[in-house]
Amino acid sequence: MDTSVQNFTADQLFQLPDDGFRYELVKGELRKMTPAGFNHGKVVANLTGPLTTYVKANQLGVVLGAETGFKIATNPDTVRAPDIAFVCRARYLEVGDTEKFWPGPPDLAAEVLSPSDTAYEVEDKVTSWLTSGAAVVWLVNPKQGTLHIYRPDRPTQTLGPEDVLDGQEIIPGFRLRISEIFA
Repeated sequence: MDTSVQNFTADQLFQLPDDGFRYELVKGELRKMTPAGFNHGKVVANLTGPLTTYVKANQLGVVLGAETGFKIATNPDTVRAPDIAFVCRARYLEVGDTEKFWPGPPDLAAEVLSPSDTAYEVEDKVTSWLTSGAAVVWLVNPKQGTLHIYRPDRPTQTLGPEDVLDGQEIIPGFRLRISEIFA
């Protein structure tokens, strides 16, 4: 399939043959995602592990990995794939398992900065998650050892290594020291 075509659809993205790359679709434009480096993968795993364990033990919903696409806009289509996603139990039960992209945003999207990410790309991702209906975005910055919490209509909260991440009303009772994400 010709990946230089503009106005790709979510269905065309889903049918792309595996060429070793991940793609996102932003307003019909196909964007190749560079494979992540070792430290990026370690940070993602250090957050995904405790989050998945907690969510499963408390039957709060489902935690999804970086390969999961969320169709957050139509005509032109936008399909994004955060590093980590959470969909609450009620929404998951309503939609169920789907072979294609999840229809709509996750309740929580977590993005881990890579050295190649630009400020514009990061801002664009955070904005697209929030405007599509995600309740919260966690932006993890391995270089600074921080985690930024974005919510609609609230100021950004920044947590440092000694702070504790709290799942608040999205993942009630989940707590993790920020330093553990970077260990």
